[in-house]
Amino acid sequence: MSFSVIIPARYASTRLPGKPLVDIAGKPMIRHVYERALQSGASRVCIATDDERIAEVAAGFGAEAIMTSAAHPSGTDRLAEAVAILGLEDDHVVVNLQGDEPMMPPSLIHQVAEDLHAHPQAAVATLCERIATAAELFDPHVVKVVMNQAGDALYFSRAVIPWDREAFSVTTETLPEKAVHYRHIGLYAYHAGFIKEYVQWPASPLEQMESLEQLRVLWQGRGIHVTVAAEHPGQAVDTAEDLKRVVAAIQ
Repeated sequence: MSFSVIIPARYASTRLPGKPLVDIAGKPMIRHVYERALQSGASRVCIATDDERIAEVAAGFGAEAIMTSAAHPSGTDRLAEAVAILGLEDDHVVVNLQGDEPMMPPSLIHQVAEDLHAHPQAAVATLCERIATAAELFDPHVVKVVMNQAGDALYFSRAVIPWDREAFSVTTETLPEKAVHYRHIGLYAYHAGFIKEYVQWPASPLEQMESLEQLRVLWQGRGIHVTVAAEHPGQAVDTAEDLKRVVAAIQ
């Protein structure tokens, strides 16, 4: 199985400007992400950025980096431009690894690519993990996913899904004993041809309400296969507080 990893890396992060270049244990964050992608077994790893500073740093540690437009509204749009620049065949598998995931295990990058290969009927493959606490379940920053028995996504939401009517009528401070809730992990695999198709679709009403791009796929009637991650994905970096936790963990 052959697959490529493309790492969208934007400089102008609202909550943490210059995020891809912040130092973590003596290396810029984007280098940690890139090295984990290399360890996944990918045939090619590329950083897609909108900023010359990121491209220059990437070139300095030997990474393939390409310049993309600064006007892209999302990482997926940046990914689509990178796919076009690289001239990837429509059936080639591409993993979208966010540039703020310095602790993403290489095994999960390989797992999501392998899952798409094993489920050719799906347009997208992604991962999830079991939610262990009520605090995580009720946190709107944690995206929840519900699947059918075949592992196909039924819906993604920032709300609590599924809602345990009986248990939550009593308390929302603890999880019910038999609760089965899953957190979505934002690691995706697609075929290059699908990425080109996806960015031509308008944003769906559900996507706009929930602020979740993957709902555009379901709105269009296409399938997303979800499998439970083989290990914990580690901490992503969205805020300065996240960065402190990641630095402590890696050091």
